[in-house]
Amino acid sequence: MKKIAVFGAAGQLGTELCAEFSERGYQVKGFGRSDSDVADAGRVEQALADFGPSVVLNSAAYNLVDVAEKEPVEAFQVNALAVRNLAIACRNAGAKLVHFSTDYVFDGLARRAYCEEDEPHPLGAYAVSKLAGELYARAYLEDPLIIRTCGVFGPAGAWTPRGNFVETMLRLAAKGDTIRVIGYVASPTFAPALASRTADLIEREAGGLYHLGGGSPISWFDWAAKIFHAAGLNPDLQPTKQSEFHPPARRPEYSALSNAKAEKLGIAPMPSLDEAIRSYLESRTARTKTA
Repeated sequence: MKKIAVFGAAGQLGTELCAEFSERGYQVKGFGRSDSDVADAGRVEQALADFGPSVVLNSAAYNLVDVAEKEPVEAFQVNALAVRNLAIACRNAGAKLVHFSTDYVFDGLARRAYCEEDEPHPLGAYAVSKLAGELYARAYLEDPLIIRTCGVFGPAGAWTPRGNFVETMLRLAAKGDTIRVIGYVASPTFAPALASRTADLIEREAGGLYHLGGGSPISWFDWAAKIFHAAGLNPDLQPTKQSEFHPPARRPEYSALSNAKAEKLGIAPMPSLDEAIRSYLESRTARTKTA
């Protein structure tokens, strides 16, 4: 039985990775920060030596985009140097590293879905740290699998502290205030679908860089409208611009990802966003009823 180690196992994606590989018959061990902090090279090395996985999945990340402008060192520690720790530990253990990166490595100026051959141009501390993580993985390993994704949301977001965009929208709708959402374009990605396609890539022994974003490009504003429609809500939703709220970090205005490379390999297309939102809300309702 193959062994899979998942770092960041308590997060939205990590939860789904553990579930997906367990369902496929793998022996899965999830590591949270209390089990083995990825920023601690010694603990990471020991964790892999003790468990002996053939594949290591890294979904741990510092993703406070705006806070990273005040804490660039902390962001770099988790998103870059910790990947170096994992890469070295995987090299020593003979394990495959699968690392998750982000659409934010791009500046958005192309105004189309980005493919793997496009040149990155990060716009802030968070984005720089994530690109550095990719480079560390490639520097220390012959054939890591790096997966860039975008706007991840999964059922675990309903009970994890950070939540996700869906939970934020539902919470704001419950308050009854005007909701302002930016019109930047992305590829919102359903965590269970991302986990299953990640497993497919691994089972095809894929290496290198792949994009796995969610379906068709859509603006965050239109995504919010879809969430409210699916939830049967009708709050006062208004568009806004980045210049109106002056966030500390710049963001790409168009960071959708093209999955063409993965689909050419035989990986199934991502579900539509409507389908993903429906599945999310159904999972959320089911959990509420059993809680």
